[in-house]
Amino acid sequence: MWDWRRPLGRARREVAPAAEEAKASAAGRLVALTQAGRPVWTPRDYGQLAREGFGKNPVAYRCVRMVAEGAASAPLVVFVGGERAGADHPLQRLLDRPNPEQGGPDLREAFFGALQTAGNGYLEAVGLEAGVGGSGLGSGARGGATSTPSPRAQDPAPELYALRPDRVKVAPGANGWPAFYEYTVDGRSARIGARDADGWSPVLHLKLFHPYDDHYGFPPIEAAAFAVDVHNASGAWNKALLDNAARPSGALVYGGRDGERMTEAQHAALKAALSEVYAGAANAGRPMVLEGGLSWTAMSLTPGEMDFIEGKHAAAREIALAFGVPPQLLGIPGDNTYANYREANGAFWRGTVMPLVERLARALTGWLGPRFAAEGGGAVEVRADWDAVPALSAERDALWARLEAASWLSAEEKRRMEGVG
Repeated sequence: MWDWRRPLGRARREVAPAAEEAKASAAGRLVALTQAGRPVWTPRDYGQLAREGFGKNPVAYRCVRMVAEGAASAPLVVFVGGERAGADHPLQRLLDRPNPEQGGPDLREAFFGALQTAGNGYLEAVGLEAGVGGSGLGSGARGGATSTPSPRAQDPAPELYALRPDRVKVAPGANGWPAFYEYTVDGRSARIGARDADGWSPVLHLKLFHPYDDHYGFPPIEAAAFAVDVHNASGAWNKALLDNAARPSGALVYGGRDGERMTEAQHAALKAALSEVYAGAANAGRPMVLEGGLSWTAMSLTPGEMDFIEGKHAAAREIALAFGVPPQLLGIPGDNTYANYREANGAFWRGTVMPLVERLARALTGWLGPRFAAEGGGAVEVRADWDAVPALSAERDALWARLEAASWLSAEEKRRMEGVG
């Protein structure tokens, strides 16, 4: 199979679709009745949203970066049987260095950025097929795996890749769940993510809630699309003012005798002279030389025209609202919901960043945890290490102070409430 990531890399393995399970949703069968085996194309123009929102709007761009970078900065750690695993655990190594080109935060930033701009995030696991022991796993790592290295331990170590959401199409199976995914680049497609006999897929698809789509998520940038258009239009209007001497300059009044009017040739010549000599930001403030009965009447912005500034700020606040970023963190004037910057930043982490990270940690636990579990070693779980996030240090200090003052609690109870094993 063609490998779109590495032109010289190893060939992609084709995994046969899984047999239909005995347990299946009755509603899922109705969803898949006319879609089984065919890609479900995204109903919106992802490229246009990304260009107009992320590419041209500074507020949307900053919101996406703040959410993606903040969520990616939270370390993910592996717990085995309730105890924190060391840095040499194969799953911890995979999370810290998912592939030769990216570190863990880089991969997660791309993943969370895709969630904000497309509503869908895709991770592909390479080298985790049954029996692959490059990570130190035993053969058959799911459900009662052994810790004995597989005879195929010479295989490359497993890797994780974030897939571009606009290139991935979901192909539902007969039971309504995705049977595989199609990845398309320049008209060439590869089928990936086919489930094995145990129902495991090498593709993790995390999506935001969508009220009227069965297979794709709804991105914040689409909810903010109207506000993005208003904000961009306000910027274009302001740019037009700059191109015309930074203000609606005024009017030239022709004071001819007895109602005399300018000829068409005179009118055209005057307009051409104004455009060439006086228009543009470089000519702002240049004095005008008038003759032949012309007089200059200065004009200013009306209150209605001045309101576009407040309208632009209102659009910026709506964009920030869609992404869950307090406008105060973006420097948008006129919004002081929080008493200070620290409170706004804490609300941003609690209400926006932490739920996303926790959701990814739970998804990784269900997706990769069983494949890295060893017999008798306890369940493998991925958690976020919030103690390592500097932005939450104030809340952590407050919790410690409250626990320290709770004299009726034992030391073990305090440690348990604080989350320390």
